[in-house]
Amino acid sequence: MADAWLPGAVRVPADGDGGIQAGGAPRVVWHTTESDPRTTEPRAVAHYLNQLEYQTHVVWNPLTGEAIQMIPATLAARGLRGRSGGTEINREGRLCIQIEVIGFASDPFTRGPLHGLETILGWLDSWRVPRRWPAGAPTARPAPSGRSRRRWAQGGHFGHSQVPEAQHSDPGPIDVQKITEFDVRVPAARRQLAQESLDVQPAWR
Repeated sequence: MADAWLPGAVRVPADGDGGIQAGGAPRVVWHTTESDPRTTEPRAVAHYLNQLEYQTHVVWNPLTGEAIQMIPATLAARGLRGRSGGTEINREGRLCIQIEVIGFASDPFTRGPLHGLETILGWLDSWRVPRRWPAGAPTARPAPSGRSRRRWAQGGHFGHSQVPEAQHSDPGPIDVQKITEFDVRVPAARRQLAQESLDVQPAWR
């Protein structure tokens, strides 16, 4: 089956996770830390997210390419909250991989180097996350209309600001083409194994 762990990422285990995924189209959510990638290390962010109980799957510094993984792809993260503070939305989808990018929403990370993006996208491709943005490109001033349940149900790539009930504005107006049009070639056999793994409900945590 596809790797539950991002190749090359350092593992910093989360103190908790969101449990087993509930099913539905696979998706990925892009967050930003609102901190400077020149001075912020992924390991420090991971420890901070553990303290807040807002753990994501991956913390990535696009300037250095360094990545930390806290939670395997087969389990839900805890980086999303509904209006009432509920965490159920983290479990929606066969996969709901959450990536915390070290950077600012006001200075979109796609304007700078994207070291390590090829590895991340190859990993997402192996899990059959569609390379599309159903809610369009994230904007600097997200509108509630962009947080559509119908679009969310389609799966694919989303900014944190586009998640239903989200109250955040990250990752800002990133250039989505620099992400989903990045050329990564995943062997067909690996894609087939990933698809087969999505059809089986995980029996472990």
